[in-house]
Amino acid sequence: MSDSNQLRDLANKSSRSTVAVIDAMTQRGAFKGEELSTIGGLRDQCIAIIQLCEQMAQDEAMDDGE
Repeated sequence: MSDSNQLRDLANKSSRSTVAVIDAMTQRGAFKGEELSTIGGLRDQCIAIIQLCEQMAQDEAMDDGE
């Protein structure tokens, strides 16, 4: 596995875990009101990373299929 594939896999897994932790902590009321925008921004960034990783994997699969 190339370094870029390893990086993509790690970023995808880390981002998914971060979203899961944020969602669980939010449901349990773990954040103060003034922290919500920062936490929401972090969650949005992780979602963007997940989407990019999925798009890259789809593009790579299409290139392999051709």
